[in-house]
Amino acid sequence: MKRDCERARQNASGPAWWVEPGLQAVLAYRLGAWALRQPMWMRILADPLYHVLNFLVKALWGIEISRRARIGPGLYISHFGGITVSSLAVIGANCALAQQVTVGVATAGGRFGAPVIGDDVYIAPGARVFGPIRIGNNVKIGANAVVHRDVPDDAVVALDPGFKILSYRGNRRRAA
Repeated sequence: MKRDCERARQNASGPAWWVEPGLQAVLAYRLGAWALRQPMWMRILADPLYHVLNFLVKALWGIEISRRARIGPGLYISHFGGITVSSLAVIGANCALAQQVTVGVATAGGRFGAPVIGDDVYIAPGARVFGPIRIGNNVKIGANAVVHRDVPDDAVVALDPGFKILSYRGNRRRAA
């Protein structure tokens, strides 16, 4: 939690870094993940608090991070809204997620699973990362990219241009 708070403080636009929705979501996730590792008597006390906080984060900020996901220290969520992280996902240390990001499950080649994301990865707004794939360390995934194959270390992934010219002949019939 300390590294999560440090990253939020470093990246905050003002002095009130502790009220950032992304930090609130990460702290709720950390509480839920911690509660899962506790004995049953402690979970009986911690789980209701987690469920209330998790509901508020989902309802107010649109961020859904499963407490069963494995996330390293220093997660930074820059903008709230439409963020989903699967319970099977693994995210390394010092990663950053922007708004409208999905890290989800899929089936590929007969294998079912979610991404394993390395350290120091940035996932830009609107990106979708899914399936049993590996994203290397120090990777930048551009806005609206759809990633469903492995990405090596130090790569930059970008969406193809938003359009391609398929024909220069127009779309009207020529008069006979």
